Amino acid sequence: MKAVRLHEYGRPPMAEDVPEPRIEGPWDVLVQIGGAGLCRTDLHVVEGQWREKSGVTLPYTLGHENAGWVRETGSAVTHVEPGDPVILHPLVTCGLCRACRAGDDVHCTASRFPGIDADGGMAELLRTGARSVLRLDPALRPAEVAALADAGLTAYHAVRKAVPLLHPGSHVVVIGAGGLGHIGVQVLVALTAAEIIVVDRSRAALDLVLEYGAHHVVDTRSTDPVAAVLEVIRGAGAHGAQGAHVVLDFVGERGTEAQGIAMLRPAGSYFSIGYGGHVDVPTIDLVSKEINVVGNLVGSYNDLDELMNLTARGLVRLRTRTYPLDAVQDAIDDLESGRLVGRAILVPGQSRPGDHAPGPAALPA
Repeated sequence: MKAVRLHEYGRPPMAEDVPEPRIEGPWDVLVQIGGAGLCRTDLHVVEGQWREKSGVTLPYTLGHENAGWVRETGSAVTHVEPGDPVILHPLVTCGLCRACRAGDDVHCTASRFPGIDADGGMAELLRTGARSVLRLDPALRPAEVAALADAGLTAYHAVRKAVPLLHPGSHVVVIGAGGLGHIGVQVLVALTAAEIIVVDRSRAALDLVLEYGAHHVVDTRSTDPVAAVLEVIRGAGAHGAQGAHVVLDFVGERGTEAQGIAMLRPAGSYFSIGYGGHVDVPTIDLVSKEINVVGNLVGSYNDLDELMNLTARGLVRLRTRTYPLDAVQDAIDDLESGRLVGRAILVPGQSRPGDHAPGPAALPA
């Protein structure tokens, strides 16, 4: 089969022929990939940022945002069958450890993470585990929702954690309106009554989130984001006008870390979702302002189930551009350059790139 393989850190991955995976255990599920998302984590993997954390042996297949159709199942699998459209939770988990029994899949003590520490889904086929497979609503197509398996799930997980802090009349700032941020805005609209302010340097991305329900946008190319956000909050007549209750930073590098914390009011919470930079806060500020710094990884299987429910109801939509597996470097270049609005999806068997808005079945009536 064709797969996108990383042979050396710091060098581009390439599509090549490799042996097909096979069912090896009773709980295995073999999935024919209909779409595999590309995100900044893949870029960080190629750069070598995950070298020590993953411990993966090169070469291996990239791709941790995956959806498709069940091709074959192990003997113990009963909840899906060949032909079912599915989206895959990014981790393969044991189901037996304390974290799994609490529904906290992402912290499974015996997990495998295809695309990070094992062969992933930028390929024609992927072997995963039964606990990772979620059947799709008939209205949804794998290539349209694949990126929700990680980007959407991560955004949903962060917003879900922030919901108790966002009462009606509160202010939340979203830094970064790209692949994760435009999903996070939609989840905020669906789950909260907070005033949503979005900060980005792309006018196209800002226009998109306004369509999705953001109340205010700040274009960082023409203004200081901290001053602009605080001015928006003061202009909204917020009591005390001291800053945002929550900042969701979907960038997490190149200075957004300090900017996000500077946007907070006392007792506010900075959620770091994007990464690559450093959070440097004097402890006296942590104490005197009683602010919170919250890390966020990918969400649980139940988070994914809830997100797909919102998606099937048309409350979350994903803007995508699809690429053949052979065009993986084109997708990487578009992501790195900022030309990409929404998410890049690699589609096995596709012959040329194409832009896609959500299909009619996924749109609200």
